[in-house]
Amino acid sequence: MTEELDIYQKRKEKLNWIIHEKINPFPYSFNKKNDASEIQEKFKKLQNGENTKTKVSIAGRVITTRVMGKASFITILDETGKIQIFGSSESIKNYELFKKLDHGDIIGIKGQVFKTKVGEITVHANEFELLSKSLLPLPDKWKGLKDPEIRYRQRYLDFIANPEQKEIFVKRHKIIQEIRNYTNKLGFIEVETPTLQTIYGGAKARPFKTRINAWNMDLFLSISPELYLKRLLVGGFEKVYTITKNFRNEGVDRTHNPEFTMLELYWAYKDYNDIMNFVEDLIVHLTKKINGKTEIEYDNKKINLKKPWQKLTMYESLKKYAKIDVEKLPDDEIKKLIKQHKIELAEYNRGWAINYLFEELVEPNLIQPTFITDYPKETSPLCKEKRGNPELIERFEFFINGHEFGNAYSELNNPIIQKELLEKQEKERLKGDQEANPMDKDFILALEHGMPPAGGLGIGIDRLIMLLTNSSTIREVIAFPTMKPL
Repeated sequence: MTEELDIYQKRKEKLNWIIHEKINPFPYSFNKKNDASEIQEKFKKLQNGENTKTKVSIAGRVITTRVMGKASFITILDETGKIQIFGSSESIKNYELFKKLDHGDIIGIKGQVFKTKVGEITVHANEFELLSKSLLPLPDKWKGLKDPEIRYRQRYLDFIANPEQKEIFVKRHKIIQEIRNYTNKLGFIEVETPTLQTIYGGAKARPFKTRINAWNMDLFLSISPELYLKRLLVGGFEKVYTITKNFRNEGVDRTHNPEFTMLELYWAYKDYNDIMNFVEDLIVHLTKKINGKTEIEYDNKKINLKKPWQKLTMYESLKKYAKIDVEKLPDDEIKKLIKQHKIELAEYNRGWAINYLFEELVEPNLIQPTFITDYPKETSPLCKEKRGNPELIERFEFFINGHEFGNAYSELNNPIIQKELLEKQEKERLKGDQEANPMDKDFILALEHGMPPAGGLGIGIDRLIMLLTNSSTIREVIAFPTMKPL
């Protein structure tokens, strides 16, 4: 019999004993009035050995036990931290059950606060209730739970064994709340867009496919909310955003999860220059709110998010970091560079070739926050051409620590050009490009009614949370990341 199975059997016997004693091991509720951290803070100035008459009502999970005959000490863990409990045969009617508590049991305690002679703030229990009997052991308190595979698959154990991990998700909540607060104050309206779509679009990505039985047809999980948000601009909304899940059938690595959270935002009568200002201001605001300053440490590097950020065109960045003047290079020289750096291209395309050279040779150098602007026109069918250079588009991405965090355009609103570009992408899809989007005729119909000029933005919230919590992988900031079955 394995050790875990042996523990399970012994705890099952305890459970049977509890039921035999006519005690409900899984009651419906408990009137929890106090938190561990609140009690620790309020009574920290007590003298050693000092008692109070203050009554508290707390609840949490048992993490240590020290049974000494007629008196016992246990430690419980709640959402805010740990606190010690003292119980004795004189103070608790059901002391026999108190002695039988296992690590992992969830209990409720009512009693008075005191400080032990060795300086530990403690609750002297006079009422005790078992709230949930644990049948399986917690991770070993010394070895902890270190294997990332187990941590991500059994996140409930990760949060118990490594309570500091919970702080990441407290910060995640605050970051998303602050994004909403900041954007709402500028007059934006938060909206919802469909997760299930008959036609996917708005990003170059492979979709996940599902099926609706009622209509006997395929549906797709959203790869982007973009085309729906633009329909709202057509409908008269001028400032809209959504914080939503996107689903892309792509690889999994330290910055990619197939299901991820995005901020997507559209601002009528603005362009990509205005959106750059918005991004700088938003990130500075978030950094100060979460970390109290604009300089942070991430991945063992000091990164300063203070304005102004570095701004380079894609061509300028290749000159600066790779010593390549792609603007002057003929196609055969670019093809040589692609081959030299072992970049895979199914079919040569000058714009995409330049983009891939940038990703390979420049991106890793962009440690401090940097806007890269003016991409080759081939890289997006949804963006306006660069004023003064129709071979480029008014697009930017911003990079920190060698990773892309967001993407923005001066949005294309000419329905004739948009139709031509989407028809071209549809042909690429039919030729086998699995990341090309199908033609969305209703979106073109919407544009033909007139969409105002606008700036649009998408920011990967999970990556942003990685940055602001100094987390090394996207799985650390997603409570339940996508995992391959065992």
